[in-house]
Amino acid sequence: MSHMSYSRLMSTRDDLLRAAADYLGRRPNATQDEIAAAVGVSRATLHRHFSGRVALMAALEELAIAEMGTVIAAARLQEDSAAEALRRLVTTCEPVSAWLALLYSQSQEDPAACLEVWEEIDGAITELFLRGQRAGEFRPDLPAAWLTEAFYSLVTATDWSIRVGRVAARDFGRIITDLLLNGVRPS
Repeated sequence: MSHMSYSRLMSTRDDLLRAAADYLGRRPNATQDEIAAAVGVSRATLHRHFSGRVALMAALEELAIAEMGTVIAAARLQEDSAAEALRRLVTTCEPVSAWLALLYSQSQEDPAACLEVWEEIDGAITELFLRGQRAGEFRPDLPAAWLTEAFYSLVTATDWSIRVGRVAARDFGRIITDLLLNGVRPS
């Protein structure tokens, strides 16, 4: 296979994967036929790239982990105050929030496998919360690992709220960060 056709195949595969992730973010229980129709390919083409739903979900998780690695690097979690780093993390997560929502909902089916695969990313986010707790920026009485899960939950809930029109997309970063840093009590 020539380099050009391999690149085109990978681009097509990645494009299919991204389109499938977007669609599954809205319709997580869609069938392979529905996914294929939504992304504009035949079921056979989708199957050629992903032999079934398990393979598709594994590829989505692999892509999401790569994307989150990029997000973590871009957020520069070790720089500035923990609160500023958290703001950057929320902002850089916005473009992948639909994928996080999809994978977060899917991970409920096999939590042990999910924890292992996401260990490095979860660890970086948990370390940010620990750093904030040590510096007195974040409450020390809440487990940092739980704050990481709360972060994922808020990102995915906000993505969903935007998709159904309950929240304006422009408010994504502000509402997540404000709730994480200030809770629900008036300031």
